[in-house]
Amino acid sequence: MKKIILIDGGPRKTFNTAAMLQEVAEGACTVEGVEVQTVRLYDLDYKGCMSCMACKVKGRASQVCRFRDALTPVLDAIASADGLVLGSPNYFGEVTAQMRAFLERLAFPWLSYNDYSITAPKRMPVLLVETQNGLPEGNNCNGYGSMEYCIAQALGAPEKLFAYNTYQVKDYSRYELSGFSEEAKRRYRDTHWQSDLQSAYDTGRRMAMAL
Repeated sequence: MKKIILIDGGPRKTFNTAAMLQEVAEGACTVEGVEVQTVRLYDLDYKGCMSCMACKVKGRASQVCRFRDALTPVLDAIASADGLVLGSPNYFGEVTAQMRAFLERLAFPWLSYNDYSITAPKRMPVLLVETQNGLPEGNNCNGYGSMEYCIAQALGAPEKLFAYNTYQVKDYSRYELSGFSEEAKRRYRDTHWQSDLQSAYDTGRRMAMAL
């Protein structure tokens, strides 16, 4: 049985990022012999890298974080997984703090301070999913930032999937959001959202078929 792990770095269980990841999972699950595990980072109690250096101790160096907390079983599972999907909304042009903290814990053990190589326990296909309320044109979001380089070096060049101009809330009349036109966002959503979800489904299925 091949295993794909989906990491949801968004705070809302049924909104944009969660919906995109759900479609990725459903697409992957159509392939026989593939299992999908979804992890919601906001449900876990953990921190970013603690700088304990336990992963670098001579004779006991590890490519998996040795600091033990709620993230430990997730990192252990990724080390032996066959595919990895990371999803996050963009906040201030970057992934959420929870996703960034997770990526610190994932990637720091990969980095060798002997030769500065970046090596994971195994290479695997990776999909990076980003949702944001901005438009594709003029997009200056940094997304996964320098962590994308680490992922590419350790696991392989990731595929990327974007959903733009997403709804921030269901009812704009309740919030101080006059800088956005709900009508314009609705038109964009009516035109693009279902195709975004279909792309997520197709990408999940394609990843699973390639394992």
